[in-house]
Amino acid sequence: MSEPRAPKRLFIETYGCQMNVYDSERMRDVLGPLGYTVAEKPDDADLVILNTCHIREKATEKVYSEIGRLRAHKERRAAEGKGMTITIAGCVAQAEGEEIIRRAPEVDLVVGPQAYHKLPELIARVARKSGEQLATDFTAQEKFDRLPARAPDGVTAFLSIQEGCDKFCTFCVVPYTRGAEFSRPIADVLAEARALADKGVREITLLGQNVNAYHGGAAFTDLLSALAEIDTIARIRYMTSHPIETTDELIAMHGSEVKLMPYLHLPVQSGSDRILKAMNRKHDGAFYRDIISRVRAVRPDIALSTDFIVGFPGETEKEFEATMQLVNDLHFAAAFSFKYSSRPGTPAAAMVGQVSEDDKSRRLAVLQKRLFEQQTQFNASQVGRTLSVLVTGTGRRSGQKHGRSPYLQSVHFDDARARNGDIVEVHVTGSSQNSLSGEVSSLVRA
Repeated sequence: MSEPRAPKRLFIETYGCQMNVYDSERMRDVLGPLGYTVAEKPDDADLVILNTCHIREKATEKVYSEIGRLRAHKERRAAEGKGMTITIAGCVAQAEGEEIIRRAPEVDLVVGPQAYHKLPELIARVARKSGEQLATDFTAQEKFDRLPARAPDGVTAFLSIQEGCDKFCTFCVVPYTRGAEFSRPIADVLAEARALADKGVREITLLGQNVNAYHGGAAFTDLLSALAEIDTIARIRYMTSHPIETTDELIAMHGSEVKLMPYLHLPVQSGSDRILKAMNRKHDGAFYRDIISRVRAVRPDIALSTDFIVGFPGETEKEFEATMQLVNDLHFAAAFSFKYSSRPGTPAAAMVGQVSEDDKSRRLAVLQKRLFEQQTQFNASQVGRTLSVLVTGTGRRSGQKHGRSPYLQSVHFDDARARNGDIVEVHVTGSSQNSLSGEVSSLVRA
């Protein structure tokens, strides 16, 4: 009798945004029926997937550097009589696919963001040495139609409702790597949400490149209302949103829908109107400030998060100071901030007045210092309050648990009774830049 075949091992390295995190989860779902189990490191994996992001600085170079490290593992496994399939997925795959195949022959497969539902078929072709290495031409509709049921591994889950972008910000490659805006039909979104709820998910974060531009047969606010009717879903969040898609109805819902958490991620990118126009952001500083004012009018305690790019081509010191003024005026609970980095094929890459790396680094340091101060101050403002915390896991000590506050903060507390999915009332006694700590005052079962 032959020995049972050892399970195949899968390692996925995820770079970039929450959409890529979601995509990696779905790739695991797609490959699970083929017998793949998760490997903790690439050394002993039969299949390695680099799920790449093209937004960040030097993204392509980082991919080639990682491919070089994987080459050594692949050669070692080959010497041991074992195989390793190297797959490059995500936005770098979409943008640089043919070049990756040319420069890195050790890569077996290149898969764009809309094609990972084809992974089982494509991997089988690679195994038979009979198929194409490049798969980047499928549609978002086809991808979602052919994905298997979700297999969530916790009480929180991402749910992708929209992909692509029609805004064409001059610094961004998303319209070229993710394509035009596509919204999933509302019936499909609600079916997936109900399935997640049936598997114990209590908090859903809706994802999209322009999530509040959703138009899948209903308005975004209609979708939020329908999701709120699912009894066991206790919390709803969404990201990433665009200022010009922030409707009066959506603003009002932040004050009226108790399941919609008081956290808003609304990228502004710059405080300078001239830079915003050069970025093709389609809003100015006054428009953005008005949205924040109206949201805070209906939900005074809302935690505001945003994105900033410093050193955009032509940005002067005075224009950077306008960004700092906006930060000081609006007070952010969290923020993502980056130096501008050129992306080939984007309009900004050809603009005159490229800012020096030294100036970009200096400005980013000044901005991040202030943003970190504001984040620390926001967390400190919760000390003395009692917050509803969704339990998401165990801590390092026996009996210690951690969870999420309504404001997306990590909260640590001691309570051996609390189970994942419970909502506990925690009296906050301490804070740091990144988390809160406290004592449980009451517990509500799921």
